Amino acid sequence: MKTVEDYITSIPDFPEKGIIFRDITSVFQDANGLKLAIDGIIDLVKDLEFDVIAGTESRGFLLGAPVAYALGKGFVLVRKKGKLPRETVSKTYSLEYGTAEIEIHKDAIRPGERVLLVDDLIATGGTIRAAAELIEGLGGSVSGMAFLIELAGLEGRKKLEGYDVRSVICYPGK
Repeated sequence: MKTVEDYITSIPDFPEKGIIFRDITSVFQDANGLKLAIDGIIDLVKDLEFDVIAGTESRGFLLGAPVAYALGKGFVLVRKKGKLPRETVSKTYSLEYGTAEIEIHKDAIRPGERVLLVDDLIATGGTIRAAAELIEGLGGSVSGMAFLIELAGLEGRKKLEGYDVRSVICYPGK
């Protein structure tokens, strides 16, 4: 029987020499791979209590929305700056070579609401940390963070100390 990891395509030396790119598009292309990914995240968070799921653009949408649907929860989009039509709050965060900004609708999280953050990958942790700070700034609390893949060599968990961080697959390298 296949595991979700069997559907991930590893591409050596992309985007640069020494890096192994973990391509999840092959997971989404196969019905069984997609089911394993969604079921893997659901199983990962079954003991957490949360009211809503938030996912970061764009692969966090692809994983978080079906998890929310399966669990009967609402889904909140965390998007790149300038993509949401109503009043938003935003957060700028550091990247390896510069900065980026994400935003969320100002009314997306109610005070006291418990949120599960979902994304495809935890690398350095910057994006998901910014998403957590947006949620907390709106009065919500982060019940946990769930990822399909963790690149442990990039030490993203260090940036997320104090949060419950879970991953379906953990690769030791970068």
